[in-house]
Amino acid sequence: MPHSATVDLSGKVAVVTGSGRGLGLAYASALAAAGAAVVVNDIDEDIARKAADSLVEAGGRAVAEAVAVGTAEAADRLVDRAVSAFGRLDVLVTNAGILRDRVLWKMTDEDFDAVVATHLKGTFTCARAAAVRMREQGEGGRLILVGSPAGQRGNFGQTNYAAAKAGIAAMARTWSMELAKAGITVNAIVPVAATAMTETIPVFAPYVDAMRRGEPLPDALRKGEGFGTAEDCAALVPFLASDAARDVTGQCVGIGGDRLALWSHPQEVATAYAEGGWTPGTIAAAWHTSVGREPQSVGIPAPRLPETR
Repeated sequence: MPHSATVDLSGKVAVVTGSGRGLGLAYASALAAAGAAVVVNDIDEDIARKAADSLVEAGGRAVAEAVAVGTAEAADRLVDRAVSAFGRLDVLVTNAGILRDRVLWKMTDEDFDAVVATHLKGTFTCARAAAVRMREQGEGGRLILVGSPAGQRGNFGQTNYAAAKAGIAAMARTWSMELAKAGITVNAIVPVAATAMTETIPVFAPYVDAMRRGEPLPDALRKGEGFGTAEDCAALVPFLASDAARDVTGQCVGIGGDRLALWSHPQEVATAYAEGGWTPGTIAAAWHTSVGREPQSVGIPAPRLPETR
């Protein structure tokens, strides 16, 4: 086991969007356990309130704010709630999201717009409002954006979701540069866990059912696939919110099960040169023996799991 350091967020205030249940609630709970006051957000008022109450019952400080993220008005409400309840804002976790999976030729404008509005625009509007407040405070801050393996590699049937999550990774890199002078770090996390979004995947279903019966997940999942519970992913958020991560910014960090990983940024992996420039014909002649010799793979690799009983 690695050595452990103390992560203390006492005096810090966080907003976690989409934190009424699942991964969002796990993030909010981990922040509260580390000492931060938390604004719990969900579109459903009862769910948001119950989640906030659960943090308070566990000894934390929390309030609820029910609003659908996406608009500037919603973002301002969340920031204002943090300031009115706890006096400041130090951490924003943009977790809120929805799915509208369809293959390209069946995806409607509404399917596309709804996912992009929640994930991509919701991340943008909330981060903008948080950045304005953090810069006014003049004491730095943390933006923790929630990405996905689909945004890193693409995923069948998820044009809208993969595009939004890829955009979130790009925004993390961009904002890390723009906000560095203000002492605000910006990172994207790439969680993999048993949630309402993943439990419908057939290959994982029997393991999720077994987990709910109290059976442990096998190492092939926890280590090989980096797949576990929502709580397994939560530790990364207090770390990135803490002083221990003051020099970590512009990164995409994966977590799930027993695995912690750093995702690479896109970069050129092969180059070729033609004196005076390229023509369509010279590219065609050179492609398979130069830059196209080892094409990059796409999609999330299929899990390699043991047979279930």
